[in-house]
Amino acid sequence: MSVGNKSSSGLRQKLIESKKERARSARLLTGEKITGERKRLPPGQRLVREWPVLDLGVTPKITKEKWRLRVDGLVEKRLILRWEDFLALPQIELTSDIHCVTGRSRFNNRWKGVSAKHLVFMVTVAKEATHCVLHCTDGYTTNVLIDRFRADDVILAHSWNGAPLTIAQGGPLRVVLPQWYFWKSAKWIRRIEFVSADRPGFWESRGYHNDGNPWNEERCQE
Repeated sequence: MSVGNKSSSGLRQKLIESKKERARSARLLTGEKITGERKRLPPGQRLVREWPVLDLGVTPKITKEKWRLRVDGLVEKRLILRWEDFLALPQIELTSDIHCVTGRSRFNNRWKGVSAKHLVFMVTVAKEATHCVLHCTDGYTTNVLIDRFRADDVILAHSWNGAPLTIAQGGPLRVVLPQWYFWKSAKWIRRIEFVSADRPGFWESRGYHNDGNPWNEERCQE
């Protein structure tokens, strides 16, 4: 995360430790055996109605006039998209679930935005690229295998349940990777960088699992 004054840095560190502890605690839970729709609930998760919004106490100020999305790294064609450019791309709607590493899940979230697969197609990723690094306005990063990023259910979303994403929810644009714990679904996305080697991000460098598969409870490193 970006570094502020000493007091804000201290608060951020406390929030980091708090979230790490919640992730470790959730790892100890045992998911109940369930049937029907709730069979979608990964082990150690509990179903909630609210959206589990978590951050590190840093909320960037983002205006759509100054907003830019860069797609670069090991690509044939780099992109710099303004907000109006992004909205001019083919728009899709997807419904998926949210699984937070701290143990909360929410079903049937409706997203609208641009398919990640479409952006990959637009830039033509080099053969040697294996991962993409998601960079956010607040300095946060997370790492994703390219094949996971370009899956059919991955979306760069600007709307949730029929309304624009709020800043707290990651607006104006966030990534949604529904098959992975939600820390991989980067908020306030500003850059997608394709690289030839894995580069662990903010949480992956602080004890979280490098992959984050909720069905395998990949919350923390062993």
